[in-house]
Amino acid sequence: MTKIVIGLSGGVDSSVAAHLLKAAGHEVHGVFMQNWEDDNSDEYCSIKEDSMDAIAVADLLGIDIELVNFAAEYKDRVFAHFLAEYSAGRTPNPDILCNSEIKFKSFLEFAIKLGGAKLATGHYAKTRLRSDGRTEMLRAADQSKDQTYFLYRLSQEQISHAVFPLGDLQKTEVRVIAEQINLPNAKKKDSTGICFIGERPFREFLNRYLPKTPGKMVTPEGKVMGEHQGLMYHTLGQRGGLGIGGTKGNTEPWFVAGKNLETNELLVVQGHDHPLLLNTTMIAKDCSWILGETPLEGRYTAKTRYRQQDAACTLSYVDGGVQLVFDEPQWAMTPGQSMVLYKDEVCLGGGIIQ
Repeated sequence: MTKIVIGLSGGVDSSVAAHLLKAAGHEVHGVFMQNWEDDNSDEYCSIKEDSMDAIAVADLLGIDIELVNFAAEYKDRVFAHFLAEYSAGRTPNPDILCNSEIKFKSFLEFAIKLGGAKLATGHYAKTRLRSDGRTEMLRAADQSKDQTYFLYRLSQEQISHAVFPLGDLQKTEVRVIAEQINLPNAKKKDSTGICFIGERPFREFLNRYLPKTPGKMVTPEGKVMGEHQGLMYHTLGQRGGLGIGGTKGNTEPWFVAGKNLETNELLVVQGHDHPLLLNTTMIAKDCSWILGETPLEGRYTAKTRYRQQDAACTLSYVDGGVQLVFDEPQWAMTPGQSMVLYKDEVCLGGGIIQ
């Protein structure tokens, strides 16, 4: 019997994962992580509700649970980076850093101290032991829920301890199991929003930590179309929230196509398929590879955002990073976001788009 420590978030996925581990005969120990304290009493933070749900699930399953606080680690390792990236005009993905720095670092260290041989989560992903003793990460069976994109920065040490009980299940099956075993959170909606911070008005939240710096919204020709309240509030490919109407003879919507930090100008263009929103080549740096080795130059597929189909590409190495040349132009590849590389079903790792 293996002792497995599982992160219970109060959501249905981690709850069903815990049930599956217990049903398989493992000794299961639940942990609810609190990683945000700044304003956890307001209407947007669900820590109290989530922790009560996690405790109720543990009680139903007959497993021990404890609440741990990693708020200081989260602020130092994830949130500080999050703010620095926005200040630099980039668009970070805190969920990715949260997985590698909190769930599979701080939490993994805690789990090992508890005597856990493995650390489980409710992520949709799979692992496979290779003949050389290393562990690789594979896409989940449910392609629409696959979360390997958010886990690509896990090291070989981290992934070798990971257990993903939902990897072979469809989300619909997870919901059915939850109802069959009468989980109190069986019908609970999936959480969205910033990792551990929750759903809240993003501009209002960011404005608490970073000062507003209004500037001009300009076209590639230099025509001023309006004023933005801060480059940090905008990301490449953004359509909503610009407040610009159509122009004479052109009713196509406006999109953010770039940022000029020196002049504090936001570049806007009309039309989803404007040339400035499309590119076949990108550079990624700060790369992380799950097997601990750099992939060979050659043909792969990659995602440059979570909700997109894989795109065929050719990888080569350039000074300090990797270059991907895609077969087809990619839309709004965004600095600060992640490029994640795949070879068939195997997630190899990735890097930060420059």
